[in-house]
Amino acid sequence: MSAHPTSGPVAPEDARIAAKPALRRFHQASWDEKLIFELGSPGERGVLVPDVDPEITAALGGTVEIPAALRRTTAPALPEMGQQQVLRHYLRLSQETLGADLNVDVGQGTCTMKYSPKVNDRFVTDERIAGLHPLQDESTVQGVLEIMHRLEGLLKEVSGMDRVSLQPGAGSAAIYANVAMIRGYFADRGEADTRDEIITTIFSHPSNAACAKTAGFKVITLHPDADGYPDIEALKAAVGPRTAALLITNPEDTGIYNPRIAEFVDIVHAAGGLAAYDQANANGILGITRAREAGFDLCHFNLHKTFSTPHACGGPAAGACGVTEALAPYLPRPTVEYDAESGRYRLDDDRPHSVGKIRPHHGVVPNLVRAYAWIMSLGAEGLREVAETAVLNNNYLLHKVRQIRGVSVPYAAGRPRVEQVRYSWEQLNTDTGIHSEQIGVRAADFGTHYWTSHHPYLVPEPMTLEPTESYSRADLDEYAAILAEVAREAYEDPETVRSAPHRSTIHRVRPEALDDPAVWSPSWRTYRRKVLGA
Repeated sequence: MSAHPTSGPVAPEDARIAAKPALRRFHQASWDEKLIFELGSPGERGVLVPDVDPEITAALGGTVEIPAALRRTTAPALPEMGQQQVLRHYLRLSQETLGADLNVDVGQGTCTMKYSPKVNDRFVTDERIAGLHPLQDESTVQGVLEIMHRLEGLLKEVSGMDRVSLQPGAGSAAIYANVAMIRGYFADRGEADTRDEIITTIFSHPSNAACAKTAGFKVITLHPDADGYPDIEALKAAVGPRTAALLITNPEDTGIYNPRIAEFVDIVHAAGGLAAYDQANANGILGITRAREAGFDLCHFNLHKTFSTPHACGGPAAGACGVTEALAPYLPRPTVEYDAESGRYRLDDDRPHSVGKIRPHHGVVPNLVRAYAWIMSLGAEGLREVAETAVLNNNYLLHKVRQIRGVSVPYAAGRPRVEQVRYSWEQLNTDTGIHSEQIGVRAADFGTHYWTSHHPYLVPEPMTLEPTESYSRADLDEYAAILAEVAREAYEDPETVRSAPHRSTIHRVRPEALDDPAVWSPSWRTYRRKVLGA
């Protein structure tokens, strides 16, 4: 079905896009859908809750009456809706949403958006996975514990580390686990009060600095040298008897790989500190380089990035921390252990030096299963091919984007990048007044999007693109053509870009509202109070 009305003339813009084979006509569904809390009707039902199974009633002494102290005094304010209305509501919302399965998603830079094989969804919707409960007896979850133990072993091989824990969540939670282990390590050595500084870099993920600060450390941030590498002289000046650790991403979010990374680690070790490798950008180095070979003491992976579990809203709780034997006692608990004599797996909660739980249980187990299946389907050679293809795709797109008017590629002039690039629209902004954020909004009119960068905007008017191994040459050509078209508009018809979006459901957010808690509505209750006045 056409995305445009069948009657009436075709808009000149649509005719121009249709004439360009690399640009598809796009118009997203817009339903003006209310919040589900506003859609219900009192007394309407979607499902009748069945009676309690008689066997359960008998096991509980003939009654399942909830104690008065645990019962609500008033019914919860939930929407009352029929099944058809619920289905219609969520299908409408799905039509207003873009995602990795709908568009060329290379614009979500540093997030490693890749294809998640649908066969893996068959595995995790099996009732033996989908029906798990975190409080089941260990004897009933031996299969899942085996998968987790095997996945830890695979990640040990990928990283070179001695032990791996899947207990932390992805991203910031895993970084915080590393920081907590660093703190525990020095506390046991009586150096907690003196080793109170952590060094990171401006182009490492901001979570490194944020987690270190949250844990009580002073943060020292290194800026790049003229070529975009972390300044090694600045590192030498920063290390000392107060240094607890270096937290660094490599390649950094510019896509530039630091070839002197082992030297950085040696400098920190010489000062008595530890080194933690943020491997969120590992998609371009799988099977090529490992954290252990560079001398790192700790590392972490984001399974929702490198290992293809669904990204969802920032990665649904699937991460991994790897450590050397010296740091193993501090791993979050419980750890998954295997008893060779009995042939059984168990969760070990008796770990006196552990930093404790980073989150309840082991999070989203289906995503651990997805990551395990993805690695097993590829094998060692396949993982290296993933990295090589990702690097090839990235540098092909780099070649295409460099040809677009108004774009520049700061740092490391003429050198290839690993798995992403942080570009700059500074020249286009100087020439036209159009900002990077406005280009991103206009990109939504072509059924895609992109991301600018982490703050601070050290690269002016930034744009961060990260094609993975999932995208074809045709996909990359299409994405580059979209950027070229928007850049052309910025120079020839800037008002089209300024007034975007025109064919998407997204809308512009008033930026001042982001800094005004008085207008935030994080829940239905606050929305009723602040917006509806109820």
